[in-house]
Amino acid sequence: MDKKRMVSMLVLVGACAGLSACATTGDVDALRSRVDALESNVSAVQSDAAAARATANDAVNIANQAMDKANEANARSIDTETKIDRMFKRAMHK
Repeated sequence: MDKKRMVSMLVLVGACAGLSACATTGDVDALRSRVDALESNVSAVQSDAAAARATANDAVNIANQAMDKANEANARSIDTETKIDRMFKRAMHK
């Protein structure tokens, strides 16, 4: 191959490579709209996650209140059982 033909071939290959790698305005716009949609979806997911976190915190608070009431009821039950036992033992001594 002569030099001129080799240079022509390299220019042609370079032009093809350069043109195939360039994005068109339409491609950039499509990509931009996809990015915008993804950002919107991320915002919605973050909002949903915050709402779920708040609901979970409410559930934990309700569970803690229920546990406190159950512990209080258990303490009263033990106290009442102790009083009944004392009354029974007094009755048996008489």
